[in-house]
Amino acid sequence: MAAPTEASSVSTDPLASTQADAVEVATFWLGDGGANLKNASPYNVQTAVDKVTTRGGITPDTKPGSVPPVPPATSGEANTKTPTTSGKVFFIGADGQPHWCTATAVQSQYRNLVATAAHCVYDTQGSGATLDKWVFVPGYADETTPWGLYVGKQAFAHYDFTVYNDYDRDYAFVTVYSGVVSSASGELTNFGRLVDNVGGQGLAWNQPLDSSVDVFGFPAGPHPDGRRPYTGETLESSSGRTTAAMVPSLKAEEFTAVDSPFTGEGSLGSSWLFRYHKSSGMGYLNGITVSVGDTDGNLRYDTSLSPYFDGELSVIYHAADASWSGSILPA
Repeated sequence: MAAPTEASSVSTDPLASTQADAVEVATFWLGDGGANLKNASPYNVQTAVDKVTTRGGITPDTKPGSVPPVPPATSGEANTKTPTTSGKVFFIGADGQPHWCTATAVQSQYRNLVATAAHCVYDTQGSGATLDKWVFVPGYADETTPWGLYVGKQAFAHYDFTVYNDYDRDYAFVTVYSGVVSSASGELTNFGRLVDNVGGQGLAWNQPLDSSVDVFGFPAGPHPDGRRPYTGETLESSSGRTTAAMVPSLKAEEFTAVDSPFTGEGSLGSSWLFRYHKSSGMGYLNGITVSVGDTDGNLRYDTSLSPYFDGELSVIYHAADASWSGSILPA
């Protein structure tokens, strides 16, 4: 595992470090008519916790900060109902099977950044290494890749998570190569940079609690009572106000919570968008679902949980923001 960079908190690890590796990963997912995408199941690691306790508040470690969102480069492409930035990350789990989580495209100088839960990037069940064959598919629906498929190149996470499994730092940013699609003949063709195609959400940290956020994800699993209100096939949304929380089972002391009916499987990595505007589909990422809880004991999940986005998170983001990825195919 990589040591902290220049005594900072950044841990960075390669996913597909060469263009040849990236082509192999893209072919794995898009080959045979996208069979591996179709056969993937929602990731079920650390999807729910048994107890959530409230706390008085969280003290920001720096001044509040933010990075503004950017719309897609092509005018008229913004989705006025749900953000085009949301999608699914696909990977091979510790069980050797294909799985997926939710993720979102985030603004960056190279238009190449994806944010999700760190345990949807790193294998917390085994060696702690990065999960294999990691890709992002924005807008994945009806077994299609409407905005292309983006192979992960480099993962950026907090050193305390990658080394100590500190769930207060369960977030990651991944740089991706430019997108590809599969032609009618089965060959890969270029599809352009991620944020140029779908836009990029902004990012906000050290924001006050009791802020209103809109949560977007692909919940798919059951409630404790066995009911399955979601299929994982469509992007769902909920909204609420953030509060401070602690989760003893994860030894998490600085979580934020929001009322949400999402089930855990599939919604891991869901984006919490602060100051979200439906007209543009844009806002500021201010949380990422890493687990859910049933706080009133009625056997229905009612709360989504995220690490608090503080100045430590901004350090990880800025390290990822400075990382170029390029294309996996000739221009």
